[in-house]
Amino acid sequence: MKKVFSFLQPYKLPITVAYSLTFIELTVELLLPFFLGKMINSGVEQQDLNSIIMWGSIMIGLAFIAFVSGILNSFYASHTSNGFAYDIREELFKKIQSFSFANLNEYPTSSLVTRFTNDIRQIQNTVYMGLRIMVRAPLMVVGGVIMAFVINAKLALIFLVTVPLLIIFLIWVLKKSSKMFESVQGRVDTVNRVMQENLAGMRLVKAFLRRDYEEGRFMKANQGLATMTRKTFRFVETSMPILLFVMNLSLIFILWFGNIQSVAGETDVGDVVAIVNYALRITMSISMFSFIILAFSRMKASSERLREVLDVDSRLAQQADVDINQHITKGKITFQDVTFTYPSMPHPALERLSFTVQPQEQLAIMGATGAGKTTLFQLLPRLYDVDSGTIRIDDQPITYYSLDELRGSIGYVPQNPLLFSGTIQDNILMGKEDATDAEVEQAAKDAQIHELILRLPKQYDTLISQRGVNLSGGQKQRVSIARALIRRPKILMLDDSTSALDLTTESRLLDAIQSDHCTTFINTQKVSTARRADRIALMDYGKILATGTHDELLKHSDLYHKIVTSQFGEEFSDVD
Repeated sequence: MKKVFSFLQPYKLPITVAYSLTFIELTVELLLPFFLGKMINSGVEQQDLNSIIMWGSIMIGLAFIAFVSGILNSFYASHTSNGFAYDIREELFKKIQSFSFANLNEYPTSSLVTRFTNDIRQIQNTVYMGLRIMVRAPLMVVGGVIMAFVINAKLALIFLVTVPLLIIFLIWVLKKSSKMFESVQGRVDTVNRVMQENLAGMRLVKAFLRRDYEEGRFMKANQGLATMTRKTFRFVETSMPILLFVMNLSLIFILWFGNIQSVAGETDVGDVVAIVNYALRITMSISMFSFIILAFSRMKASSERLREVLDVDSRLAQQADVDINQHITKGKITFQDVTFTYPSMPHPALERLSFTVQPQEQLAIMGATGAGKTTLFQLLPRLYDVDSGTIRIDDQPITYYSLDELRGSIGYVPQNPLLFSGTIQDNILMGKEDATDAEVEQAAKDAQIHELILRLPKQYDTLISQRGVNLSGGQKQRVSIARALIRRPKILMLDDSTSALDLTTESRLLDAIQSDHCTTFINTQKVSTARRADRIALMDYGKILATGTHDELLKHSDLYHKIVTSQFGEEFSDVD
């Protein structure tokens, strides 16, 4: 929790003011029963109206001060808790942005969303309560016991027995409930994951008639959350009757012994009334403990979950010897004995991979699913770091370049194009925020999407729905390609990004890319695409089996011969 609550440092002044106002409220509440006893002893019993008016006026004045203090305290508590939550969200978002893919694999999207929303809200609410009632309740118990001893030590002795026992009981409840709430938050992650997967794949669910299955899956996750939540809340709420039973028992003894002392003339009626008032206030404060424990337990579980993310060591931190003046100018790529294994996977995805791509050369990469093509694409912009070996750009290890320089020089179009909510122009500008309208149009022309955009009602200002669902697969691919081309990268990586394009559109697109004079990687399954490249690399099981032109591979590679045959039939001589 120390890591999370360090974000309260900038709010020392409002916290101090809030606690000062809480102390004023508490002082007034502790003085009111004392003055009530005085009014009864010197005013009611003595039938002295002036004394009643004097003590009553003092009590009204103090109550007004407590009222104003409470309002101001709520303002400062709200300001602090909201600012605190804002700062944590900012830091958490920045931290996740620095994650490598390996880090992201450790935390599912649903879990991160829960931490951003539910967990931060739990802590925010607890901070607010902490400045309003969490401190006040235990201080009221301690202060009430002290004031009871000031008034009548004999009657107050009952508190020395009951209060310590209740404190020990509450500590035990707190420890046990904290672990239970960790399980609750984990179940919230599960529910969010099922919901996220279902909403993202709704079309697939309907197409495969999986509605009943998905409903059952959600019901199972939801039932698990409901059961665990119910069990946890029942445990915490069970503490309330126990607390009230002990305190009400104490109240009965106070009334009994107070009556005996009053009849015997050993104490005044006003003193008994005052101590009863303190007992009632202590009972009310202790009755709030179950609520406080509930909030504190959830806060403790949530803060641990946030700390886990904030303490993650990003595996792509800048190297100590990085040269910020080092720039990529040519785009020459060299893989030298590169080996990489995904976390928790038994076998390497790439194993001792070595090859060189010259500046402005186009390399097509072909291979079966799982051959390592996409993995190769993810290593170049350092979405993952290699286990061993070296990747060089312009004869310098990629770790010598800053991440901004490295990724800013690469145009990457992923296998599954992802568009964001906003306009078509907004999505293209993600590649270069300061691009002009002319640059946006040129990128769209190169990506063979400009003419289609002009036919839309609002053209470049056409809104794209979430995840681009109002565009076809080929349209989304071309917008994604335009986003990569607008930055005029030195290195362009197309990860099977033309699969939804017809041959004519793809041909024009590849011609436009070639005129940009950038080093290009094309991950493809289509021979018609690969044969246009300067060289073709055949991959399988994380290794390059053969490289060469289309004609060279036809003559010397049985695997390539089989690929061509599978796509064009035995009469494949027409494609050479």
